[in-house]
Amino acid sequence: MTTLALSETFGTDLARGIGAIALYAIVGLLLMLVGFYAIDLTTPGRLSELVRRGLPNAVLVTSSGMVSMAFIVVVAIWASASDLTEGLITALVYGLVGIIAQVLAVRLLEWTTRIDVRSTIQREQFAPASMVVAAAHVALGLVVAVAIS
Repeated sequence: MTTLALSETFGTDLARGIGAIALYAIVGLLLMLVGFYAIDLTTPGRLSELVRRGLPNAVLVTSSGMVSMAFIVVVAIWASASDLTEGLITALVYGLVGIIAQVLAVRLLEWTTRIDVRSTIQREQFAPASMVVAAAHVALGLVVAVAIS
């Protein structure tokens, strides 16, 4: 008869792992909320309101911004230190710096391309320029994420 032998610290290690997952999830959620509000506050018009109204360009720009923020948050967590406390602090700081860099980079790119973001996201019909803004969000999110790593 074969018995399954677990190490003496299995339960403690498992509990620590679950705790770490929960804490990183909280940090990740906080960073995603900060990222959303950073996009909302730095985009002309109330983006969250436009999304609730279902305006296609606002939805596209917001979605791409959230995906780009997720890249930054995921890499910030991945690049954090192995010690839990240091890792949480590192993930939080890297995430915040990454969000700031993302917002500034996207605003600069929008300014450079001279896209009237306000009128683009407020249109009732799809505007091709919203694809440029969305692509900029995703591309710059990837660049910032790789810079974190």
